[in-house]
Order: sequence, then structure tokens, then C-alpha cells
Amino acid sequence: MAMLRSILSESFPPKPKFHVTDIPDLSGRVYLVTGGNAGLGKETCKHLLTHNAKVYLGARSEDKARQAIRELEKETGKSAIFLKLDLASLKSVKAAASEFLSKENALHVLFNNGGVMTPPVEMITDDGYDLQFGTNVLGHFYLTKLLVPALVNGAKTSSDGKSRVVTTSSSAMWFDKVDYKTIKDGPLRIKKGTTGLYAQSKFCTSVFAHEFGRRYGNQGIVSVNLSPGVVKTELQRHLKGVRAFVVDKISNPVEIAVLTQLYAGAHPDGANLNGKFLLPYARVAPCRAETLDEQTGKDLWKYLEEQVKNV
Repeated sequence: MAMLRSILSESFPPKPKFHVTDIPDLSGRVYLVTGGNAGLGKETCKHLLTHNAKVYLGARSEDKARQAIRELEKETGKSAIFLKLDLASLKSVKAAASEFLSKENALHVLFNNGGVMTPPVEMITDDGYDLQFGTNVLGHFYLTKLLVPALVNGAKTSSDGKSRVVTTSSSAMWFDKVDYKTIKDGPLRIKKGTTGLYAQSKFCTSVFAHEFGRRYGNQGIVSVNLSPGVVKTELQRHLKGVRAFVVDKISNPVEIAVLTQLYAGAHPDGANLNGKFLLPYARVAPCRAETLDEQTGKDLWKYLEEQVKNV
């Protein structure tokens, strides 16, 4: 019943009470948006730039990122900074974090926005993980872990004493849990199928966000996770047939879907949302109970730590 209520509430949200005009001036604040070259990430960058933030746009393709930066500059009159970041490669994540830290000692908000959805099941990361888990969960975990020192400094240099990590999940988290036997490539991963693997990745995304909040909330880092609702972006490019048709018909435009993560990362209220889950548009809502389980969080954290210890 909780799942049904959540999905219906997400699919048919009430009119938003929060609007981009409610975002204050962000001068002096540093933001990093993963997957910032398209969809929700690009729209997020646009509004951050409009409100005078310093924005790093993380993306795998430099050509696509440069094009997005040019388009954003035409719209806002401000320039985002390209950060080469391939979440499906742990070495790339490490290099991106090192590049960022060489330029900035403080990060005020990290948007863990990038991701992949239901690609061909054969696709894996450079390190041999399922592409969806490796990108949506492991890559973001490693990036966030490496940027903790900057986030701690961001909290110290923020007027509200907080920095933030805003992680984009999905209602798909309701449809699976984590099976560690399906994360690395092999027959069980293939058998699970791309839809199940996507649901697993989004379940783990929420588990990670909650666990991060428990571990770092006392250092001034706020961790929020959210579902942006059904949004038509490049993320759905692998969907086919009936599913693609349904998504196309019920999708919300990116211009309004972006409100939820902007509220979490750019509005003063976001400083008070540690451990919370948001639904469209900018509404605090119950998250799936299993994602809040502390033992599940500890187990996932231990697994993720083991995967990155020798990068």
C-alpha cells in the first residue's frame, strides 16, 4: 500500500508551491552537477547559473558538455566549468575528484544527478560492474567519498553551516532490493534483466543517501534523496514499445520536474532536510522503509568501500 501511495503521488503530483523565483542569490557558492550536459542536470545548471552560483558541469563527453555550456551561456549569460567525469570508470571518478580539488577547497552542494536507465543488459562498466549499479551507485559513492573534505569545508564556509549532497533516485526503488551476486558481470546479473538491475540500482541509491546522512550529518553535510517523477529526457532512450509510449504520455516537462532537486540544493529549506526523501514537487514524503534500515546501509557501505579501496 505504501508503494502504491508513493507511486501515485509521484505520478500525479499537486501543483508546486516552490518555484525557481524562490531561489536566493547564490553568489559565492560552489556547485557540482553530475550528468550536467542534458536533461535534469542541464536544467539544474541553468537555474544555478541564473542565480550566480559557480557551477561545475560533470559529464563523460567533452563535446556534449562544451555544447551544453555554450547553450547555457546564451541562456544565462554565465559560464559553467567543464569537469570530465565518467561515472562508469572508477579511475575517471578519481581523476575528476582530483581535478576539482585542485581548483576548489570547498564544495557547497553536490548534485548526484547523472545516471543510466535500462541499457542493454550486456553493458558493464570499465571495472566489470553492471553498468547501472556502477554508474548510479558505485560511481556516485566514490565521487562523494573523495569530495568529503571539500563538503566539510563547504559547510564551514556556508552561512547556514551546512553543505549538501542531493542524490536523484526513482520510484523504481520500490521494485527490487540488492542482490550482491548480480552486481558484477555473470549469469545471475544477466538473468536479473535490465529492468531489475535498474530497480536495484535505485534502491541502493536511496540506501546510500540515507547512510551517508547518518555518517556525515554531524559534520554539517546534509544528505537528501529524491524522485523527480516521470520525466522525458535522454535517460529513457533505451526504452522500447509500450513502456516508451506510456512514459512519453505521462512525463512531466524537465522545466517543472527540476523543481524538486533545486529545492533540496538551492533553497534555504534544504539545509534542514538531512535524511529526508522528496517527491514531486519539492515535497517531503516517506521513503521505502527498507532503504532506511541501518544494517542494510552498513552492509552496502562496506561493500562499496571494498570496491574502491585499491583504485
